[in-house]
Amino acid sequence: MSDSTNNHQVAIVGCGIIGRTHADTIAARSDATVTALVDGDAAAREALAARLKEAGQPEPKVYDDLTAALSGSDISLVAICTPSGTHAALAEQALNEKKHVVIEKPLDVDLIRARRLGAAATRAANHGVISSVISQHRFDPGSALVSQAIRDGRFGQLTSAVATVAWWRSDEYYASAGWRGTWAQDGGGALMNQGVHTVDLLLWFMGRPVSIQAQALRAAHHAIEVEDTVVATLTFENGSVATLHATTAAFPGGRTRVSVHGTQGGAEVEDDLLRRFNVDGSKDKVPVEAEKPGGHVAQYEDIFSAIDSGEQPGITVHDAIEALATVRAVYIASTLQRPVKFIDVLEGRYDDVEVSRGIRLPPA
Repeated sequence: MSDSTNNHQVAIVGCGIIGRTHADTIAARSDATVTALVDGDAAAREALAARLKEAGQPEPKVYDDLTAALSGSDISLVAICTPSGTHAALAEQALNEKKHVVIEKPLDVDLIRARRLGAAATRAANHGVISSVISQHRFDPGSALVSQAIRDGRFGQLTSAVATVAWWRSDEYYASAGWRGTWAQDGGGALMNQGVHTVDLLLWFMGRPVSIQAQALRAAHHAIEVEDTVVATLTFENGSVATLHATTAAFPGGRTRVSVHGTQGGAEVEDDLLRRFNVDGSKDKVPVEAEKPGGHVAQYEDIFSAIDSGEQPGITVHDAIEALATVRAVYIASTLQRPVKFIDVLEGRYDDVEVSRGIRLPPA
């Protein structure tokens, strides 16, 4: 918990499930207050307002749109918790009003909009305005320990990694909101929505990709536009390779896992907890504190500390652009049925590829 005397005044844009997570996190702090709720759905925003009031918080003002909130309430930080395809435009609007911004993952679903937001974030940073994107698993103690070990060379030469997200999402889940499972607003399926955090960890551990090849398919959910299963292989600038797998068509009980392998050690993070940790050619005992997840609480601590100090947060918009470009590269590689270079995707050389036609269907 920050001991700052600053009172951060937060507007939450999007009052659904993830908006409630942000609201609960902020409500638990002594140095922040939710002063505004924004959602076109009156029932959703009123329900979240009641939730905050029941938690002993001051009742926030409610608005249909961000423009009204920015002109009608005292706000220092805007939390974007809307459908993925709306993130960049809303964040840019807030930054242009010199408000600090935190964006729920993914940054957006469109790289063109993401690059524009990146430029806006850079301009805003020059005026002391902070922007960050939720990548809460970088703040899990176990993941942080792995990252530090890699940077200290304690795994020796990195050789490979395996990242997998094996989840189940029902047809009812996809039908629960009109934007779910659509290219326009969800931007993809198992990888873009459920797997983007795992992609982010993979990049944090292994560095920038060089080339990517992939297969994406809709294996079990036929009412959606996007993939429910994807497998990719990646090569990295450090010479290592990795496999990446994400699905929402796995029987319930599957897990999320990132394994990193080197010549002198390796580690495995499973369901956000460090389960194996070998360094310097021997077995290290996993520290107790590394067996705990971090989550939104830890990342908000980083964000508020950055605002108070004027420093950049641990996760920037530009970090999130690279994660988005990696997801986009997987979809492009599946569409074109050939490897693609990451830098070409990042810099826009494949912006005209229609990735929706790259989703394979299982044999009849």
